[in-house]
Amino acid sequence: MADRRLLLVHAHPDDESIVTGATMAKYVAEGVRVTLVTCTLGEEGEVIPPELVHLSGDGLGKYRIGELSKACLALGVRDHRFLGGPGHYRDSGMMGAPSNDDPRCFWRADVEEAAYRLAMIVREVRPHVMVSYDDNGGYGHPDHVQAHRVAVRAFGKAAERALPGSSWHTRKLYAIAQPRSVLEASVERLRDSPGPFTAPESIRDIAPGAPDRIVTTRIDASSQWPAKVLAMRAHASQITVEGDRFALSNGIAQEIDAVEYFTLLRGPSLRPGPDGFETDLFA
Repeated sequence: MADRRLLLVHAHPDDESIVTGATMAKYVAEGVRVTLVTCTLGEEGEVIPPELVHLSGDGLGKYRIGELSKACLALGVRDHRFLGGPGHYRDSGMMGAPSNDDPRCFWRADVEEAAYRLAMIVREVRPHVMVSYDDNGGYGHPDHVQAHRVAVRAFGKAAERALPGSSWHTRKLYAIAQPRSVLEASVERLRDSPGPFTAPESIRDIAPGAPDRIVTTRIDASSQWPAKVLAMRAHASQITVEGDRFALSNGIAQEIDAVEYFTLLRGPSLRPGPDGFETDLFA
C-alpha cells in the first residue's frame, strides 16, 4: 500500500510513548505518515521530580506540551494535534476524583461534538488505520474511556461524510491491548529484577490486561526500542526511566517493551500469521 497513513488518538501526553511509541517510530521509519491526536494536556498528572513539584493544573498542562513535542521529535512524528486545540478539553483525573466534575474536563465533553472535531481531522488526514483504546480505556481512566468513545464515533462519522465516488475510507480501527499472559510473564521477571523501583505483586499493579483470545495484532518494533526510551524520557514530569525499566508516580517497576499489541475493533477479516497474530496494522 503506497502512501500509508496512520492516526492515533491518545488521552494525555505520555500515553503515546508508553504504549505505542515503538509502533509509531517503526511506521515513521517505513515512510508512513503518522498523525497523533492528544485529547488533553494532562493537567491532573502527578509530578515526580522534586524540581518540578511546583507545577500543577494549567501550569503543568503547558509544561507537558513541551514534553510531548520532545517525545514526538524522538519518535519522528511531525504531525501532532490537540483535539479542539491545546487545553480545549481538560484532564479529568482518575475515576471518582473531584476533577471529574469540572465542566471543562474531557469526561464531561459532548461525545458527538468531540467526535465531530476528530472526524474533521480524519477527513483531512485520510488515515488508512486508526488506533485508540478499548471500551474500558485500558485501565478505566475516564479520559481513556472517553477517547475510545470519541474515536469509535469519529470513525463512523468520517465514513458517513465520505465523498460520493471516493475510493478512500479509513479501513481499520484498533484498540491498544496488553495481553494478560505477556503482563504476567513481565511481572515474574520484575519480581526478581525491579531495578531501583518497587516490584509489582501482580498484573493488577500495572494494568488489568486484555484476555489473550481478543488480542489480534502483534507489532515487533524492537529496532525502535531506543526511540521509545528517548520519547519516554522526554516525559520526565510523569515517568522515571532507568535502563530497561520505568515507573510512574506509584514507583512500581514496569518493563520497556518495543513489542506492542492491539485488538482490531473495526475492519476487514484478519490474516493472522503462524503464531496467530496479524503483524502489520496495514495488512
